[in-house]
Amino acid sequence: MDAISTTRNSRIDFLRGTAIFMVLAHHFSLTYPLVESPLTRIFPPVWVERLVENGNYGVTMFFVISGFLITSNNLLRYGELRGVNLRQFYAFRFSRIIPPRVLALAVIVVLGLCGIPSFTNGDGGHTLPASFFVIAVLSVLTFWHNVLMQAVGYFNYCLNIYWSLSVEEMFYLTFPLACLLLKRMTLIVALCAAAIVVGPLYRAMHRDDELFFMYGYAACFDAIAFGCLTALCFRQMNIGRLARVVIRCVAGLGLTAAYFAGIDGHEVFGFSAIAFCTAGLLVNAADSAGPKTRASPRRMADWLGRHSYELYLFHIIVLAVMRDFVPKGTLSYAFKLPYFALYLLLSVLVAAAVSRCYAEPINTGLRRRLASS
Repeated sequence: MDAISTTRNSRIDFLRGTAIFMVLAHHFSLTYPLVESPLTRIFPPVWVERLVENGNYGVTMFFVISGFLITSNNLLRYGELRGVNLRQFYAFRFSRIIPPRVLALAVIVVLGLCGIPSFTNGDGGHTLPASFFVIAVLSVLTFWHNVLMQAVGYFNYCLNIYWSLSVEEMFYLTFPLACLLLKRMTLIVALCAAAIVVGPLYRAMHRDDELFFMYGYAACFDAIAFGCLTALCFRQMNIGRLARVVIRCVAGLGLTAAYFAGIDGHEVFGFSAIAFCTAGLLVNAADSAGPKTRASPRRMADWLGRHSYELYLFHIIVLAVMRDFVPKGTLSYAFKLPYFALYLLLSVLVAAAVSRCYAEPINTGLRRRLASS
């Protein structure tokens, strides 16, 4: 959710915007089911149900994009993966990732300590003391929050979703080290291929527990590996325009089919299919042209993609406040779509404010300091 290209890429931003919208719709519908809203008068109920139920596939798309971007940007910056400058890489990741995350965690902890229901450690049918915030925040900041959840279950409505950040940051931590140690491109490709094989095997072993088949490192690294391999294998290939169009069309159709087939019953290979098709949409994406004049819906999706990290961090805080204001099960049928629109609007406004007034200035300042040191 937080891998940022040094140059904006409209196609990648559009994919990220699509993915974050899936996640936002999924989380809203868990509290206020959109399948029981006027939306089903516009679209078939089964479409609405599949769209909102399978929003976790949006996270899989993010993993693929992160793997693609980190690999592409490192190749662009250093020429080859084994030439990565660890100090610069980790410093740049820190300046982008940690400041907004610390802000989100501070808001959650303060509101949780104040006893606001959706911010306390009382989710998932059991209650943990306020002191558990210490280990919970530590797990988010040191990239093992998914492991903590596997040990204790769902425990905090807002913090629960940050499991995916631990998966991405563990990738950021280990992938450059692996590139330096392995050195040869064939070995790096073999490592990615191994992750792609291990992913379904791990999910097959844990298909009855979503805390494992959906949140485990091994369950997610295959999606990141698909992104890495796409960046590695297609960077020097001269693919014709017609071939690129065919690949994207097939990938888009496959992605749609896999998404609407759903997670339930496809725990083992469903995530692999989503990752593979997302990777197909990224073929030659690094060579795509910059921003162009587009229709409003496309520009909006691009904006969501550019601010997907802040949206992911803070939309759950917005939703937590809204669900405490209007508790689950009390929102009427007629007001679900207006409330959904309000939730999207507030999430966008908060994300924009955090990005413009806090995250971007800190990121820019830290990077300038690093560049001059």
